[in-house]
Amino acid sequence: MGYARAVVVGKNVYVAGTAPIPPDGSPPPESSYDQARLCFEIIGRALEQAGARFDEVVRTRVYVTDPEHFEGVARAHGEVFSEIRPVNTTVVVSLMDPAWKVEIDVDAVLP
Repeated sequence: MGYARAVVVGKNVYVAGTAPIPPDGSPPPESSYDQARLCFEIIGRALEQAGARFDEVVRTRVYVTDPEHFEGVARAHGEVFSEIRPVNTTVVVSLMDPAWKVEIDVDAVLP
């Protein structure tokens, strides 16, 4: 499709919408919590490659396919960001793969 996982512009790092796609190509985990954790693992690697860390994330956008998935996703989000406290927007949407329950993107600012 022609996009980057993350782009650095000046001190800003933009990480693209990240779906719960395991590196080995296997199906995504079943639970919304496990899918969100996988998204954060992928995002963490992208931030690291861009020279950033989760501590520098200032905005998260979370897309869930059903409000019932919010609790698991919120738990995973809190495990990463409870002390960092970026701004957040969470919306209910339809995603590209029916197996995905969540997709997440983040913005960070380098020190």
